Amino acid sequence: MASEPKSTTNWRVILITGANGGIGGETSRAFLAESASNFVWLGVHSKTSEAEQLVVENPNRCALVSLNVTQAESWKRAVDQIISAHQRLDVLVNNAGGQRDALLGTMTDEAWANVREVNLDAVFFGCRAVLPAMIAQRRGRIINVASLSALAAPPGQTNYAAAKAGVVALTRSLSKEVARIGITINAVCPGYIDTDAMAGFSEEERKAALARIPMRRFGRAEEVAAAIRFLACSEASYITGSVLKIDGGIF
Repeated sequence: MASEPKSTTNWRVILITGANGGIGGETSRAFLAESASNFVWLGVHSKTSEAEQLVVENPNRCALVSLNVTQAESWKRAVDQIISAHQRLDVLVNNAGGQRDALLGTMTDEAWANVREVNLDAVFFGCRAVLPAMIAQRRGRIINVASLSALAAPPGQTNYAAAKAGVVALTRSLSKEVARIGITINAVCPGYIDTDAMAGFSEEERKAALARIPMRRFGRAEEVAAAIRFLACSEASYITGSVLKIDGGIF
């Protein structure tokens, strides 16, 4: 992992999980472009190449932190490392996730449990890990990346849709618990975003997906990143418990 920052003062400290590709990478770039005072920690586990390149490009404002989002102890180590470096943590973007689609009748116990752990348990562990620091600061932003599947659950995604719907419910409930402390909790629900997650689509599947989108195009990762960055900014301080769909008008 990259070395920690030499200076610990005046940073706005941001942790982004699933930071190695797609939405996570673009979100990291959006925060880095927003302000020279933003320091971005890239939470990564098994895949690190794209995140490492971001650190190379931004050596004094970006660092990797080892983080298995499905493990509570890994969250504790990562957050302790960040707090040790900066004495604060201002923004958490819970972006890590994954799919293992199948009809429920043929879905394995392992596929159900794995998708729940990566998409829902990880958000629970992450929010719990960062809240003590944010409560002490009496300020913080948490943005949870859910999915349009949470709102318009398609067939073949009972595990993924249930997990992401859980993220939406967790977001709304937790936002009420910490609103008076100055902490906001919001969620975004991307629809069809043209990232590696869609790489397995056949040409027919892409055409069928496009036909469902009123805008007749797929979303871009930077469009999701822009929404996340806004929800983390000071101007969004009166927005909490919100669930923002980013879907080109599908739902």
